[in-house]
Amino acid sequence: VLLLHRVRTSSSFPSAHVFPGGNLSATQDGAIPGPEDTGRHQDGKVYRLGAIRECFEESGLLLAREKNGSGALLEVSDTERENGRHAIHKGKILFQDWLDEQGGLPDTDNLIPFTRWVTPTNIPKRFTTQMYLYFLPLPFNSSSSGSLPVTSEAIIPTPSSDGGIEHTAARFLPPSAWLSMARSGEIILFPPQFFLLHLLSPFLSPENVPNVIGPQELARQREALRDFVYTGDPPWGEKCISPSGVFFKRGDGRAVLGLDKPGPELEGSGRRGDVERVVLVRFSKEGPRQVDVAWKTDVLREEREAKEKL
Repeated sequence: VLLLHRVRTSSSFPSAHVFPGGNLSATQDGAIPGPEDTGRHQDGKVYRLGAIRECFEESGLLLAREKNGSGALLEVSDTERENGRHAIHKGKILFQDWLDEQGGLPDTDNLIPFTRWVTPTNIPKRFTTQMYLYFLPLPFNSSSSGSLPVTSEAIIPTPSSDGGIEHTAARFLPPSAWLSMARSGEIILFPPQFFLLHLLSPFLSPENVPNVIGPQELARQREALRDFVYTGDPPWGEKCISPSGVFFKRGDGRAVLGLDKPGPELEGSGRRGDVERVVLVRFSKEGPRQVDVAWKTDVLREEREAKEKL
C-alpha cells in the first residue's frame, strides 16, 4: 500500500502518513457538486479523475491506459513524467490535455470505491472524501526485481515525493508494516488511514504468507479483498463514515470514536457507516497516538465491567 509523508507545514494531516489524494479542481476535474447536491457525497467521474490526477501530482504514479485500445498501462519517460506532474500542479496545462498528448486516458474504471469519509463538525476545516482501491498490474513472473514489479504491460516507476511541496516521501509497504510503525509511534496515522489499513491487512500479505509472494498468491489476495469490499450492509464501497466521539475509555483515557454515522449533511438519507467497529485514539499536539480498531461490542462490554468494579 502506498503512503505519502506529509510536510510539517501542511494545513491538513501535518507530518502524518496519508494515502495519495487532495482537493478537487473544477478547472482540472470538471464540475464539482455543490453543498446541496446529493452527488457531493457520492462516487462519480469528478472524484475519480481528481483521485488519479492527485496521485500523479503527488507520487508520480500515472494510473492511465493507452488510448489505442490495447488496455496497456501508459508509459512515459522520466523527463516527461516529472515535467508533466509539475506543470499540472502549477495549472500550466490540464491533466486530461497532457494525457491526450501522451496518448493516454485516465484509468477511472479500475478505481474501486472503498468508503467515503466526512469530517466531523468539531473540526473547522471539513471535507467529504471518497476513498478508492487501485491494483497496479501484477508481475508476470516471481523473479522480478526492484521496488515495483516489471509487468507484462509496463514498467511501473518507483513513487517519489513531489519535491517537498506537500510531501517529503512516498513508499510502498504492507498494511501490517504501516500499522506496526504507527503503534510504535514511529509514524502518525490519522483514524481514517489506520482504520482502512486495518481492514486491508488480513488480505494483503497476511502473516502466514512468506515475504516473497508469487503472482498467483498476489492475485488470490486481491480477489479475496475484492470480495470483501462488496460485502456488508451497506457494502464497503457505499459506507459513509463521519467519526463521532462516544466516550473516553476508562483505564487509558483514549477517545472511543463511533463510525456508524454519515455526518449531518446526510442525516435521513439512509447512508451509514460501520456499526460494528470503533476507533480508539489519544489525540495530542503532535497528532493522534495509540490508535487502534476494536469491535464495538467488546469495548462496550469492557466499559460496563469497569463501571461494575467501581
